[in-house]
Amino acid sequence: MSEKVLENNRVSVIGTIVSGFTFSHAVFGEGFYLVDLSVNRLSEQADVIPLMVSERLIDVTADYVGRTLEAIGQFRSYNRHEGSKNRLVLSVFVREINFMEEFTDYTKTNQIFLDGYICKEPIYRKTPLGREIADLLVAVNRPYGKSDYIPCIAWGRNARYASGFAVGTRLLIWGRVQSREYTKKLNDAECEKRVAYEVSVSKLECAEQ
Repeated sequence: MSEKVLENNRVSVIGTIVSGFTFSHAVFGEGFYLVDLSVNRLSEQADVIPLMVSERLIDVTADYVGRTLEAIGQFRSYNRHEGSKNRLVLSVFVREINFMEEFTDYTKTNQIFLDGYICKEPIYRKTPLGREIADLLVAVNRPYGKSDYIPCIAWGRNARYASGFAVGTRLLIWGRVQSREYTKKLNDAECEKRVAYEVSVSKLECAEQ
């Protein structure tokens, strides 16, 4: 069962470590830590992606800032309670780490595949310049009855195609993990800069139910 489920959520990212490790949580005595990985885009911008790493995979007390790393795992979500609201928190749950001395093929720095189900009606819109966008929320099953809820964004022809999907539609999605800064209005006087993480869709297919 678990091997099959692993196949429905696969991520591979290659980038440079840009932070130290901060403790996240422990499960049965195993500590998990967050560390930020800066992943270059072809446009010369970079996505800063949080990795969730077990202390059994890597020495979390060491300083790896500036090292190039390949991380392979799954894109996972959990709900964090903030006051009276829940906030969806996303990170790459790392199963395998490889340090790299040299890396030149930047077309393969950031790849994700998801096999999941639309769990909210797609939101289709156009930018002021006429670019078509569709926001999707995709539920990807995990073992033991759990699911990850992954925000995805599709563009152009893919956005038009995705806008007609009903809740419950099974999708196959290929793309990359991206980070995006936005401003959250807390009240009339306060705003806060936050970072959202989502899958930028390069290809999607409607799967057989």
